Amino acid sequence: MFKLFRKTFPKQGDVLSRPIEQAAAEKTQADMDALFVAAAYDDSAAERTGYSNYSYWRSTLRVFLKNRMAVFLLFVLAFLVLFTFIQPLLPGQYEATRIINHPITGKQMSNVSPSFTTVMTTAPAGTEFIITPYDGDPAWCAVTNVLQTIQRREVMTVTEYLGNWVKVEYEGQEGYVINDFTTKLKLADDPEAVPYEMHSNFPVSLFTSPQDYTNDGTELFARAEDLTISEDGTTATANKEVELRVLPSTQAFWFGTNNAGQDLWALVWSGTRTSLFIGFVVALFEALIGILVGVLWGYVRQTDRIITEIYNVVDNVPNTIVLILISYIMRPGISTIVFAMSLTRWAGMARFIRNQIVIIRDRDYNLASRCLGTATPRIIVRNLLPYLVSVIMLRMALAIPGAIGSEVFITYIGLGLPVSLPSLGNLINVGRKLISTSQSYQLTFPTIVLSIVTISFYIIGNVFADAADPKNHV
Repeated sequence: MFKLFRKTFPKQGDVLSRPIEQAAAEKTQADMDALFVAAAYDDSAAERTGYSNYSYWRSTLRVFLKNRMAVFLLFVLAFLVLFTFIQPLLPGQYEATRIINHPITGKQMSNVSPSFTTVMTTAPAGTEFIITPYDGDPAWCAVTNVLQTIQRREVMTVTEYLGNWVKVEYEGQEGYVINDFTTKLKLADDPEAVPYEMHSNFPVSLFTSPQDYTNDGTELFARAEDLTISEDGTTATANKEVELRVLPSTQAFWFGTNNAGQDLWALVWSGTRTSLFIGFVVALFEALIGILVGVLWGYVRQTDRIITEIYNVVDNVPNTIVLILISYIMRPGISTIVFAMSLTRWAGMARFIRNQIVIIRDRDYNLASRCLGTATPRIIVRNLLPYLVSVIMLRMALAIPGAIGSEVFITYIGLGLPVSLPSLGNLINVGRKLISTSQSYQLTFPTIVLSIVTISFYIIGNVFADAADPKNHV
């Protein structure tokens, strides 16, 4: 059998077009070669090809900023901390420990209710006042509309009956006497049938007008420019509606005063500064000691047994007992409280660090680092601690309000800071005794500040811990 093969010949068009295509290809390759220059091999350039602009802290910050509540509380907390230092520098502020006395009577300004003004009342134009000299500031005058005090059972003549007031004449002076259950005036059977004589079973004040322009019997203060003062300087008449103030100052007691006559506004911010200082210092010691012990405990196997025994001893003794014992033995003060809290608080941080390190210490990258002879401190700093940032930040954020709460507790049982040193613990301890009285504001304001601090640190700490977790990074 024979196989027949057919010989294929190129077409005439293909033969003619092939040289043209080959020439065009050679020209294109020449043009391409002219556009590019061969680069020599570079180690650094090769390394950059695998480089990523990912930043752990930038990614953590981006995730944290997505939580608006945490950002808002962070600004609130930052403002609160900053304001504790700014407040004493603001104009017209009382010193926190200063006992404020009335400049005329010398009585302590005790339990003054919160107010945004020092104005107690206003008097209309034409009101007559008795002036007491005030040398503190010539721009102010101490005024009262009390002519004198009529002693009990002294006889006076009623010249006009005005209901809650009666106009009387006594020893050649005309004035007004309050007619209420506190004075218990002995009036006639028909009090409107004047004149008649009467007396009181208690001392009463004789006023220049049927209005009590006093603060519980003490002088108020008015600007001298609002008064027309007599030549002898003992009496004055209001030339317009005049504001009568509890002190010769526009500086008000925004949070009121305590029973010692101290400005609660200044006390709260001074106490907040003290309590935050204690909280930050305790949190710092807890972090430093806890991280150091926890890293050694988890990474260096030879220390596991001895540190475990130390932890068992420390953890089995209640923190409250240690805190009370140290505070009872040592002299009350900030250093005592910081020492007592730092003595045991590191254990919790160390346990968390140890447990996390045990999980990751034998991973491939740590084994590779040890095989390459990398120093242990470098492995700890570079390979281990970055994975523990979320745990550390959360523990520190919770340690600050926890330390403040411990300071409040130890002060509550009488072993905290001395009363002369303002703190939130001292203020809450004093205020709790007045919770059922009209001075309950002395507990309200310190408690509000403490709540803001505690809630802010708790939420910020939890949100930052979540943001620091690499699983939440995109």
